[in-house]
This record gives sequence, C-alpha cells and structure tokens, in this order.
Amino acid sequence: MRIFQRISLLMAGAALAAPAMAAAQALQAEQVLDQDAVEVVSRPVIQPLGEPQAPLYPQVMRWPADRASALLEAIEGIAAEGLDPRDYRPGPLRAAIEIGEGAELDALASESFTWLVEDLRDGRTPMSARKQWFVVDPDPDLLPTGKLMRQALESGDVSGTLASLNPTHPDYAALKAALAEAPEDDAQQRAMIRANMDRWRWLARDLGGQYLITNVPEYRLRLTVNDQIVRSYKTIVGKPGRTATPQLAETVEGVIFNPTWTVPQSIVKGEGLGQKVLNNPAWAKAKGYKATRGADGYIGVVQQPGPANSLGMMKLDMPNPHAIFLHDTPARNLFDQEDRALSHGCIRTERALELAMTIAILGQGASKEEAIEISRSGTYTRVPVEKTMPVYITYFTMGRDVDGNLTTFPDIYDRDDPVLASLDAPRIANRARETKEEVVEIVDDLQI
Repeated sequence: MRIFQRISLLMAGAALAAPAMAAAQALQAEQVLDQDAVEVVSRPVIQPLGEPQAPLYPQVMRWPADRASALLEAIEGIAAEGLDPRDYRPGPLRAAIEIGEGAELDALASESFTWLVEDLRDGRTPMSARKQWFVVDPDPDLLPTGKLMRQALESGDVSGTLASLNPTHPDYAALKAALAEAPEDDAQQRAMIRANMDRWRWLARDLGGQYLITNVPEYRLRLTVNDQIVRSYKTIVGKPGRTATPQLAETVEGVIFNPTWTVPQSIVKGEGLGQKVLNNPAWAKAKGYKATRGADGYIGVVQQPGPANSLGMMKLDMPNPHAIFLHDTPARNLFDQEDRALSHGCIRTERALELAMTIAILGQGASKEEAIEISRSGTYTRVPVEKTMPVYITYFTMGRDVDGNLTTFPDIYDRDDPVLASLDAPRIANRARETKEEVVEIVDDLQI
C-alpha cells in the first residue's frame, strides 16, 4: 500500500483548514503527500519469545575449537563497533583454545559470547548512566542470548550472528564509518562517536517501517519512512533541570484537533489566574479561559480551543506516565531561535497542523476531507488512528543532520559525561533493563 497518495491534496487541504497558516505550510504539506513513489516496506512482526522459553537455552554450551577461534577473531575486531575487546577476555579465551576443547573452553567462550551479545544488543552503558532514559528495549525478548549462541554454534558464522545485532538505522552506520576514519590519537572524538553508537543500542534494533523520531539536542522531529526522512520539523523542548524532556518510546494513538488546555494549579492558584478569570470575564473570554469554582473554594480553569490556545491547533495523543506529548503553539516565532530548550518538558512542533493531518490520514483515522473539516470546526475533536505510529524521543549529541551530514549537537542536559565515564570504566554485568529514576509528570506551563 502506498502511504503517500498525491499528498498535494492534503497539503492544499491544510491551507483551507487554517487560512492564517500562510501558503508556505500548505506547500510543505503538499510535498509530504506528493510522494507516491514511497512505500512502507513490510517487515515481519517478531513476537517476543516470552519467559517460558528462556530456560530452554543453557548458559554454557559446547564450543568446538573452530567456533571458539571464530569468537576470538570477532572479539579482536569488536573495536570497529565502538566496544573494547579487553571487556571480553581475549587472553584467557586464547589460552583455553590452545589447551583444547573441554569444560574450561566451553565456560569461557559461552561467557564471552554472552557479554558480547548483551553489549551489542542492549548497549554497554549501565542504566545508572542513562540519565532520564525510560525506554525499555524489547530486543532481549526478541533475540535471546541462548538462541543466538545456538545459532552461532550450529551455523559456524559467529561474527555474522553478532553483526546481526547492530542497529539498522543509517545513523549507526554513519557513526561506525566515522569511527573508522577518526585518528587513533583523537581520544575525545572517538569517545563521542562510541557514546552515540551505544545510544542507538539502547533502542530497539529495528525502529519499524514508519515512525516519528525527535532528537532533543538537535531541536528536530522527523517523520520517517523506511529509514528515510520524509519531513522534518523544528521543535521546542524542555528547559534543563527538572523539566528537561525525558527519553521515551511511545505510540501515537490519536490526533486531537482544536485541543483544550487544563491550566495547572501552579498557575491557577500560584499565579492568581483563577481569580483573574473570575474577576475579569471580558478578558477571560478574549483569552478563551473558562473557570469553575468548587464548593471548597477550588478553582479550575480550562482554556478553550481557539487561536490563543496554548496548545495551538493540535496535539498528538501518546499516553505515558510523564504526560509528554507533541503539540502546536501560538508562539511560532520561537522556532526562529537557535536555543529552543524553553518548555516544561513537552515538545512543541513547527507546522503542527501539517503533521496532525498527515498522521490522521496515514493512520486512517480520517479522510483528507474529514481532517480538513475537523480542523476547521474549532471544536475539540479526538481522531483515533487505526494504524498507530511509534514515537521515539531520543538524545544524541552526534548524528546526521536533516541534510545527512554527520555533526555534533550541544549537550543541553549534560548527559554525555556519565555515558563517557561508563565506557572507560570496567564492564558491569547483570545490568538492569529498566531505570529506577523518578517519573516526573510534566506540567507544561506554556507561558513562553
């Protein structure tokens, strides 16, 4: 199925839906939908093997000398993947190979292979060094170590089995190529490349055929099909500190057109907005605020849909405990700033109406005509999508920009140092898959 059927129709529709959005946004939408040559490559859905199957694979398997030698060769070349061969004990493994087949070789080779799989599949960085990283990588369930070890031993292709764990995203390949070209004496450059290669391993190996991905330090969101950028959008992200945007892997379940905004009590009570709305009805009406007073004196304020709404004309419904979502903003001039770490955590998106209509139509939640009508209605409307779309909120300080050039991005949240330090420290075994960091529910005050 072609996902972009003359999207010129959609983009023209975007202009009708929001006349004040300028012809430029309509043209951008036209370019998105006018990509009838782009098809989503169908990828087989791999179901997790589940806990009951895990015990079927022994931790120690029999390693013939030729398989063990192939493993040793893979270890000695693993620096090309940004890992340190010394972590996988090549010396003792070589000595065991020279002694000959037996229990000692089986134990050493099984352990070294296991460590290699864990680091290539899951990332070498321990969870304690992944600040605000709330993604749970599905790969250990999809590609269990025991299954991979048996595959390597039966096929004899140890290096190929290990290479099959590498992330499929083109940025990983670009970083690997850069590492190969980096001078051996440029320790700082090589360390940055290695750190960002490892960050790709923290995610699922295959992100899917169609997804949204945003790199927080780059201030960019990409709509990606078959790992190709179909459209990119500038973003505004969380300020450094407690309201920094966390890293997540979530799912868009719907598109909300003409959203309302429930004002947090930090503003209603703490900044006196509740009383202001109650005491100044004309001002409140102009701003779209409606207030309700409870019997106990509680005041609730909700900003109604409209051009002044702090969420703009749309938001993507992607339920998560952090209350993070992507949304529009009436303060579109802020996208012209270079430093856009301005929000209280949520991600504000350039040309948001274009994005919302595209997601609604691709997800078959609405036709082009329906999306136009809904967005023009001025009424709060949630459009559920039948075909959900993954959203990855990532943090890379080195990667390809929207033009495909490998570049660096500012470490706005100071998250590089823990990763770099962990790569220099001894390898940690039995690493946690989930973070123990506090989940901070973001309440975006939207005042900027």
